[in-house]
Amino acid sequence: MILCVAVSCNRDEVFEKEQYKNVFALVSGSDNISAWVHDLRKTESDGYVAASLGGTNKSTKDITVRLVEDSRLIDEYNMTAFDVNTDKYNKYLAASKYSVSDYSMTIRAGEVKSAIPVRVKPEGLSPDSSYMIAFKVDTYSSYEVNPDKDYVLYQVRTRNWWASHGGSSYTMRGTKGQVGSTANPLNVFGTKRVFPLSGTSVRILAGNMLNDNNDVWIYNRYSIVVTIGDDDRVSITPYKTLDVEQIDGDEVFSIIAFLEDDGFKTYKTMLLSYTYRDSNGIIYHVKEELRLEFREDPNDPRFLTQ
Repeated sequence: MILCVAVSCNRDEVFEKEQYKNVFALVSGSDNISAWVHDLRKTESDGYVAASLGGTNKSTKDITVRLVEDSRLIDEYNMTAFDVNTDKYNKYLAASKYSVSDYSMTIRAGEVKSAIPVRVKPEGLSPDSSYMIAFKVDTYSSYEVNPDKDYVLYQVRTRNWWASHGGSSYTMRGTKGQVGSTANPLNVFGTKRVFPLSGTSVRILAGNMLNDNNDVWIYNRYSIVVTIGDDDRVSITPYKTLDVEQIDGDEVFSIIAFLEDDGFKTYKTMLLSYTYRDSNGIIYHVKEELRLEFREDPNDPRFLTQ
């Protein structure tokens, strides 16, 4: 009986020490990924790598943490998450696309968090790839680091005003008819994913084509670029090799992108008219309306209600 009591007390003491001790970790979500959205309308913008201190008692010493980059962590994540599906791998963010002014951060005594900024230049990043920078704890001055959270995969995501990373789903309605045919154009309906390309342009697939598997070759072969000017007028150009021509003059599909209020809701709306040539040489004339319900974003001046 005395032995049992002693063992029980020892366990309680160990548990209490574990509960009260200070341990820091790099802040991230699942799989140690920390995703940051960078707006393509800005030449460069900051995200952050943060460290957080846990423990019941307040710390009494500063903790200076120095990070290093380790791209092998990206390789390990890609292999674990995607195995042989290399087309889904996260890419290393090129050194020319980001900068880190200081790899050290200090959690001051009595405080629980500190961070370093990561400045990213998102222009030119492909909408078909995800990009990462891997940071790992190199040295620290006091207390302990959580061994499961001693690194972070900083993932870069992009957006502009019209679309977000991975594609925004717009509802589509319109017509598609073969040029030179006497048959009436077909009515087309569905959803269309709109991808951010630059601060003022997005990418969409021509007509009512689908790409449920996100095959890059389909995007490269059949996509068009919609560029929105300051006056909301639109220009339509090929993304890669697609033969496409903007058709002006339609009274309804008037090549414009704007905010539309139907009295109940507000929508981001694009009205487009263009022709494109498919792989069989057939030319189609497409007229389409794309709509996405508009929600104000307090972080974006253009989203604010005047």
